[in-house]
Amino acid sequence: MVVLLGKGQVAEARWTSVISVIIPVLCEVENISTLRQSTHMFRSLGIEVIIVDGGSDDGTQELVRAFADNFISAPLGRAKQLNAGAASAKGEVLLFLHADTNISNEAFVQARDRIGSSEWGRFDVRIDNSKWFYRIVEYMINLRSRITGIATGDQAIFVRKSLFYDIGGFADIPLMEDVEISRRLKQRARPVCLKQKVVTSARYWEKHGLFTSVLRMWSIRFAYWVGCSPERLYKRYYR
Repeated sequence: MVVLLGKGQVAEARWTSVISVIIPVLCEVENISTLRQSTHMFRSLGIEVIIVDGGSDDGTQELVRAFADNFISAPLGRAKQLNAGAASAKGEVLLFLHADTNISNEAFVQARDRIGSSEWGRFDVRIDNSKWFYRIVEYMINLRSRITGIATGDQAIFVRKSLFYDIGGFADIPLMEDVEISRRLKQRARPVCLKQKVVTSARYWEKHGLFTSVLRMWSIRFAYWVGCSPERLYKRYYR
């Protein structure tokens, strides 16, 4: 039997093989609603969702298995988990999404042609806190990224799988894996900086204090730039 698809159905179907979304998780019970919303949206569009757990012991594994087309257990470490997810991805483009970051259906649909045709890139970010100073913080994050060509994980980095493997994937470091891979990627091509926004949790800023968090992040980025090891920076970031 031959099934004839309308133009809209054909357009939707082709995305099944184009993009794979990879989400690393670790003890994310408090973000289950965000994960459920993100994964449901992607899967409803025929986008492959891969969730990679790094050893959760709070019930996350049991809860998120149903959200994924492919659930993987991997050694702890965001870079290790992202590389494990990439290794199993079927898509031509890999989109790396943090567990506490969400993108709306509308924003993704508006952006996916750019995603599917780009070498690599990222979204603008919005922080999910209504206080005015967060607007300044996110503006500076997005502006800095446009100027430097460096993306952060909160901005939902996407990259063509062939390019990802050409440069060797994420470096196996405990922190700054997003900045490190951006440096290598921009040697091959400038990133596509999408104006569509992903919304990321403000929990780190709220836990440590907004100004303290901003100063800590700036100091860590500067220390990395001048050669401080990611291992030392990891301890400073999570202290």
